[in-house]
Amino acid sequence: MCGITGIVAFSDNSLPALGRIESATAALEKRGPDASGTFAHEKCRLGHRRLSVIDITDAGAQPFFDATGRYVIVFNGEFFNFKEHRRKLQEQGHAFQSESDTEVLLELFVREGPSCLDKINGFFAFAVYDKQEQSLFLARDRFGVKPLLVYQDEQVLAFASEMKSLMAYGLHKEIDAVAVYEYLHLNYIPNPESIFEKVAKLPPGSWLSVTKGQIVQKQWYRLTDTSHNNPVPAIDKAKNDLRNLLNQSVERRLISDVPLGAFLSGGIDSSVIVALASQHTQHLNTFSIGFKDEPLFDETRYAELVAETFKTNHTTFSLTNDDLFSHLFEVLDYIDEPFADSSALAVYILCKETRKHVTVALSGDGADELFGGYQKHRGEWQMRNGGIAGQLISLLHPVWQSLPQSRNSAFGNLIRKLAKFSEGSTMKANDRYWRWCGYADHQYLNNLVAFKFNLQEFEQRKAHHIRFIKGAKDLNDLLISDMHLVLPGDMLTKVDLMSMANSLEVRTPFLDYQVVEYACSMPSDMKLNGQEGKRLLKDTFRDVLPDALFKRPKHGFEVPLLKWFRTELDSIIFDDLLHPTFVKDQGLFQPEAIKMLRKQLHANNPGDVTARLWALLVFQYWWKKWMI
Repeated sequence: MCGITGIVAFSDNSLPALGRIESATAALEKRGPDASGTFAHEKCRLGHRRLSVIDITDAGAQPFFDATGRYVIVFNGEFFNFKEHRRKLQEQGHAFQSESDTEVLLELFVREGPSCLDKINGFFAFAVYDKQEQSLFLARDRFGVKPLLVYQDEQVLAFASEMKSLMAYGLHKEIDAVAVYEYLHLNYIPNPESIFEKVAKLPPGSWLSVTKGQIVQKQWYRLTDTSHNNPVPAIDKAKNDLRNLLNQSVERRLISDVPLGAFLSGGIDSSVIVALASQHTQHLNTFSIGFKDEPLFDETRYAELVAETFKTNHTTFSLTNDDLFSHLFEVLDYIDEPFADSSALAVYILCKETRKHVTVALSGDGADELFGGYQKHRGEWQMRNGGIAGQLISLLHPVWQSLPQSRNSAFGNLIRKLAKFSEGSTMKANDRYWRWCGYADHQYLNNLVAFKFNLQEFEQRKAHHIRFIKGAKDLNDLLISDMHLVLPGDMLTKVDLMSMANSLEVRTPFLDYQVVEYACSMPSDMKLNGQEGKRLLKDTFRDVLPDALFKRPKHGFEVPLLKWFRTELDSIIFDDLLHPTFVKDQGLFQPEAIKMLRKQLHANNPGDVTARLWALLVFQYWWKKWMI
């Protein structure tokens, strides 16, 4: 895993930006603490920071040149089936300089061009420069595991793994008002938008080429619902196929020349990965975090049960709320684009502690999106299939609205979810999906924002994000939508940012493209119904995992924001970041709306105010760090 950056100048006026390649590369130091390298040719510059994982010798250093010296690559990611293609290339007479997957990727690209992307099983963002043609080629993996940001104007095109690297070039920073509006709803900025007008995230499964100022962008991979194209398999065959595919995926992701382990939360997803990895590795290193002050979210006993079952070398990091708070500003300082998934704090600490033991960790990310593991999936099943429970919840909407709602107690959180579910019953499927993906309704947002934005542009972007939602009884449209919106925009962004902040490589076996495509070929009723999510995944591994895992409720982790907002963070927010004078001068938010949020914060029914305030805190902290 690494960090990459680069810039191409289209005119002599932009040549000074080329001289900032060292600074842009240095900005990615945490992504690659082991080595640094840059490349210069004519009006192109490339930079690379290395986290050594495969072929840790200097032979694998980057930027990496092909044997002719014509082509040069900077690569962030892993190419898990590279040895298979290395053998084929050797049989064709190619002599390799190193043992790295980077060299195999470059040689494939030299021979086959963009079509080589179909052969890669892995995750990546990379750039190849052709010195002869003075052309640049960028590509991103199928599902957006690795980030790739691209800045374009009339003078330059620049790219980087993180926004802080792009900023180091001294490029124009103009806020995208529509992206801010989206952020305030979702708590993240979805692909392909960014916080800046001239910066876009290269969409997952896309490539972009630049030749003599001409820019071409194409989608090389499209994830679709193929369940209607195939006969429904017998359940035993489906379970056997899924187990084999996941086992192969895990085995591929165990390749490493440095210490490797796995996250183990005690949930189904990470436990499946640990169970499979333990078949190939004795005494696998596993890591989990426990929450001393939040027993509702502490899953330590389940993680330790799984660790004991599979004889792993297990480490638990036990945290207090003070431990969480002490890391808060480390996370805020690293974020270089507004991103307000508060669970990033726990992921950051898990990665930080895990990195003290290993360089690579396997995770269970992607399973919820693939197999229907979220409560909104079961809620949508109730809406579309006329479940009695769903009808009853909807009828009682006035009751849920009148009861105290809070994320910081089991009862209050249940009421909050019931109120949100019942509100969705009056909406069309696509509008309901958008509402359930976020934390804010239009009334709140319209009262909050003081800036002007293009409403038509927002509606077009929203339509793009919910384009797969059809509202049919089969819920694969919902899962496909999550794979395009939630997974790359929120979940994978969180994991990449927090792991790379600690120089830890995280691998996601559920996102092997063969596993993903198999899951998308299954009808949704094999994966979930109104009472249970991830049915196929659970049934496949029920004979392997401890029974206790299947009898426990699923708990996502909630940072104790309500407590912090009422105590330690109160003065930081309301006397600084959201102080009326600063807010008025900034011109983005209505001071009266901020007052109402503060009032709601101290009410008996805070509802989603913590998520909304957290989004504002993150945004304002980012603004002061990067825009002033």
